[in-house]
Amino acid sequence: MSDRPARWTSATVYPDMWTDPDQDPREREGPGPEGEAETLRDFLADYRLTLKMKCEGLDAEQLARRSVPPSTMSLLGLVRHLAEVERDWRNWIRDEERLPRLYGPKDADFDGAVADPAAVESAFGDLAREQSALDDELAVHADLGERLGREEIAVRELMVHRIDEYARHCGHADLLRECVDGRVGQ
Repeated sequence: MSDRPARWTSATVYPDMWTDPDQDPREREGPGPEGEAETLRDFLADYRLTLKMKCEGLDAEQLARRSVPPSTMSLLGLVRHLAEVERDWRNWIRDEERLPRLYGPKDADFDGAVADPAAVESAFGDLAREQSALDDELAVHADLGERLGREEIAVRELMVHRIDEYARHCGHADLLRECVDGRVGQ
């Protein structure tokens, strides 16, 4: 007998999907977003939601499980990492003093991802707070070419960088989730 979970999906329409289209919160009726800024925000929102979906239905132990040894990566670690990264991006656009790291020194976001329900709740709260804070700070900059902070990063570049970061980690989340309980799909 294998320790490896059997592969499965809840989708019945397309077996390579996470869920059926009529159950997928990322599926929207009508035309896509209007304009570049809305398109960027839409893609970012979908990747954020994808990460959340990959974590749903798992307990603290499953979220903290390091599924691909010797890596320290786990789904909970990804949530903590993305909270840390959202905060760091806020530092890129600030002229003021840098905000402190959320979890301590390098790799503490992954190393501190422990199987504790309070740690899970805290991590998801941190992520939501940091996402909202950066979204709010960027919302006042309608010109995607505007350069911000000491880094003089263009709003557009930061938005694309955020999408890239979430997309990469959603790929990791696909593999991590499959290792945890066998669930597959985009």
